[in-house]
Amino acid sequence: MSTKSDPETAPNNVLDQDEAQLQLNRSWHFIENFAASFCAMNFIGVVRSVFFLGLLAGGPAAMWSSYVISMFFMFITAAVLAEICSALPLSGSIYIWAAESAGPKYGRFFGVLVAWWACTAWMTFAASNCQTTANYLVTLLAVYEVDFPGGITMDNVKWRALIWAISEGLLIVSVAMNYLPSRWYSRVFKGSLALMMLDLFLCLLWLPIRVSKTYGFRSAKEVFTGTYNGTGAPEGWNWILSFVFSVYTMTGFDASGHIAEETKNASVIAAKGIFTSAVATGCFGFVTTILFLFCTPDLDTLFSLEAPQPFVQIYALALGKGGAVFMTILAALGLIMNTSIAIVAASRLIFAVARDGVLPLSWWIGRVSKDGQPRNAVTVMYVFGAAILCVILPSNVAFMSLVSAGGVPTIAAYGLIGLLRLTMTPNSFRSTKFKLGVFRRPMYAATAFFQAIVFAAMVSPFFFPVTAQNFNFAGVILGAVTIFAVIMYLVMPEDKWLRPETVRQALAAGDLTSSESASIAKADKD
Repeated sequence: MSTKSDPETAPNNVLDQDEAQLQLNRSWHFIENFAASFCAMNFIGVVRSVFFLGLLAGGPAAMWSSYVISMFFMFITAAVLAEICSALPLSGSIYIWAAESAGPKYGRFFGVLVAWWACTAWMTFAASNCQTTANYLVTLLAVYEVDFPGGITMDNVKWRALIWAISEGLLIVSVAMNYLPSRWYSRVFKGSLALMMLDLFLCLLWLPIRVSKTYGFRSAKEVFTGTYNGTGAPEGWNWILSFVFSVYTMTGFDASGHIAEETKNASVIAAKGIFTSAVATGCFGFVTTILFLFCTPDLDTLFSLEAPQPFVQIYALALGKGGAVFMTILAALGLIMNTSIAIVAASRLIFAVARDGVLPLSWWIGRVSKDGQPRNAVTVMYVFGAAILCVILPSNVAFMSLVSAGGVPTIAAYGLIGLLRLTMTPNSFRSTKFKLGVFRRPMYAATAFFQAIVFAAMVSPFFFPVTAQNFNFAGVILGAVTIFAVIMYLVMPEDKWLRPETVRQALAAGDLTSSESASIAKADKD
């Protein structure tokens, strides 16, 4: 964990040339910080992507009810993270929060563990998103009944090659935007917000009108009481699996913390960004879920759609082929922006870990450009994402296994931080401007409890009986990542990263009240 002075408050004469190369440019405000999480989560894109998983796991009744429960607990989780973010607004936030939540004695271990978890989650997310975007575009071939050599199926190596090529091109576009100056990239944040709202507006207005004139709405009884078991799991667990759908749409609000060092007044703005983005994503995601439950065809028709992205075919049924093309292009543009913004968060995480000297080539990865951008870390994100996408070529099952672990480490980290705050440091971080007051302990407990349930659902088999083809590798991959993290903890010298005294100093700084901080700042100035 870096102990460098905050460039927003440190005297100019403290920052020598070497240190300046480790400082990010602080130029973003609330709208950019909010968009970092809100757009990375992309409520409407993710709802479309995992909608069918929700239908399989309990049906419509499970989807909307589990979403309500998830909103309540995920908002609590966001508040818990916002509290600690306000006290420690640093790049790479989530692993630092875990370290400080554990206290000096165990901080290094949990910091290393969550750093590996977070890097795994965020670095695989970009590659997964690019394939998702490619699936939208190629489904238009199915809409127009194009005869593709070998068939439109992932068993066809020519089809996989097409998906791979498009995905690699989309990754290049998403990464390229990250080389823009920060003042220009602000427009990407705002443009992504505009695209998502336009997408939602058209789905709220255009889609219902056309559905009423084509295949018709689902009844309220179907939406609010209809059940379905497409997983083969026992009925109770089948319902629990619906949390995979609801929580996945609200995972990633820690992104606002990862860009804290580039946000003005970060102790206030970054904390607000975490909480408000979670609330906005949950509310809009719930509205979108209810909308699609009413506006999609009956389950028999839905499960007969076999294209890579069935929602494109749903748009074709309701809006016609031209409308499907327009909505597909809109969704693809939104996902490209979403991927680019996710790379912003991921690259800041990689930058922070490298700045602390952990990664190979840390001296290069942890440096910033003259305008204060971690472009070397962005390059690492591209190389890693491009390499993962190549796995599509030999086996799509192998690729899906790799990216299946994307959400699991993040959920594990959320729950672990709540547990550590409850058991290790329940009274720390008094300097926070996002105080939870007397509710803090119940909120820590609620965070740990709910994330444990979600974690169990995410690592559980989704289909029963379990076979080699439907085996869920998420738990295996997280286990392997955890083993590597423990090995790093054991072999890396203590003085190289997250020394106990460093954790203790940061913890003490997080406990300073506003008046104490002002007194120290005044003394330093004198």
